[in-house]
Amino acid sequence: MKKDEIHMRRALKEAESAFDEDEVPVGAVIVYEDKIIAKAHNQVERLCDPTAHAEIIAITQAAAYLKSKWLKNCTLYVTIEPCSMCAGALVLSRIKRVVFGAYDPKTGAFGSKIDINKLKLNHKIKVKQAVLETKCAQLISEFFKKKRKQKRA
Repeated sequence: MKKDEIHMRRALKEAESAFDEDEVPVGAVIVYEDKIIAKAHNQVERLCDPTAHAEIIAITQAAAYLKSKWLKNCTLYVTIEPCSMCAGALVLSRIKRVVFGAYDPKTGAFGSKIDINKLKLNHKIKVKQAVLETKCAQLISEFFKKKRKQKRA
């Protein structure tokens, strides 16, 4: 199994934790020198905080671990394409690489809705898309089907 798939599977475990907590099931891990240094899932509902996305929490953990605001040699693995808020934070952290699973046509900021790398910012991020895309997309889809069913009941 490829490294990207191994780390995405760990991000999927985080997303499953979010699903179990009735949070939008997004999971993220940050890897530095082949070691996971941060892992997180969405906690927007739990914390009543619209910024408590998996990526933001993972960035904070990784920066604390490295004792640096820069994540220059790190890779973020996240189950869904980051939104513009998260993409902006990733640029500010100087993360080297982002690997995501499912595309997000409504808010994705690495090509679906906008592409942050096409803006004239001071940092560009290497991006790999659609790693374990089907599994990542299925989890999100299942979550929102469940939510719609609950609304009807």
